[in-house]
Amino acid sequence: MLVYAGIDEAGYGPMFGPLCVGASVMVLENYDPSQGEPDLWEILGDAICKKRSDRRKRIAVNDSKKLKSSSTPKGLKHLERGVLSFLSTTGQATPKVDSEFFDAIHGTLKQNPWTTLQTNLPLAVDPDSLLIDIACLARDLLKSNVRCDLLLCKAIDVEDYNSRTNLASKATLNFATAMQLVESIATKFPTEHPRIMIDRHGGRIRYRQDLQQAWPEAKIQILVENNEMSRYRLDIDGRKVTMTFASKSDEKHMPVALASMVAKFTRELHMLRFNKYFATLVPDIKPTAGYVQDGRRFLKEIEPILAENNLARKSLIRNS
Repeated sequence: MLVYAGIDEAGYGPMFGPLCVGASVMVLENYDPSQGEPDLWEILGDAICKKRSDRRKRIAVNDSKKLKSSSTPKGLKHLERGVLSFLSTTGQATPKVDSEFFDAIHGTLKQNPWTTLQTNLPLAVDPDSLLIDIACLARDLLKSNVRCDLLLCKAIDVEDYNSRTNLASKATLNFATAMQLVESIATKFPTEHPRIMIDRHGGRIRYRQDLQQAWPEAKIQILVENNEMSRYRLDIDGRKVTMTFASKSDEKHMPVALASMVAKFTRELHMLRFNKYFATLVPDIKPTAGYVQDGRRFLKEIEPILAENNLARKSLIRNS
């Protein structure tokens, strides 16, 4: 058996909205881990592909930046199609509203005025087409003796982000959040020795010290540290985990691509709530994705109504 997981983030650089770090866990029942990492795009090739446009109408699974086609809700079609299809094969009911999705992946933010206006799902995909996608994916997973066991997302709101980055860098926060997901995976699979793939953080090569800080009592073996990858085997209270950091992991490892989609879709749904709220206060305001250049435009337009609505800047605007 191989427990094959990926972790990736969305929203690392914006001035508005949460930092989201996603994880996906695939289980290959009959796969020998000594064979290395499998190509799930090939194994599940009847149901998934990397392309947004596919004549066989397979589900696109790729780096989330390659799948979002526009800044409108309809531009989320490929993210939504992939994430909801895989989520629905884990045993979770297909969510009908975004709050059900957040509950399913543990991606709920704490309540603020701008986090309360729900969005119905599916948002951009035809519901009947989604049912067909889910059935096709489930059939291919079953045929291949593979299952999508878990989708998770840690969503860090702006106030928490600001308080934590006042004490350490946002790179440190991103890494610590990814390690929380590793801990969740290791806890769920204490005897299965998960293999977890993560995109390189800041292009660094050496991670042993940071891993030791995350798990002070763990035994850590350096397997590889070179320009291509950094790989470590951890023994955490008897739970074994092999963790690999490599550049462009979302192009090489399907679970990382799926994790990036989960993180991005989660953030986009939270930003929909954010934009809906401010549209009730500032008529005709153009929605923002939260990134700096357009975020400055958005801040200028909402600035006059912040004080009168008791909206604290530290809860809305990132400090770095």
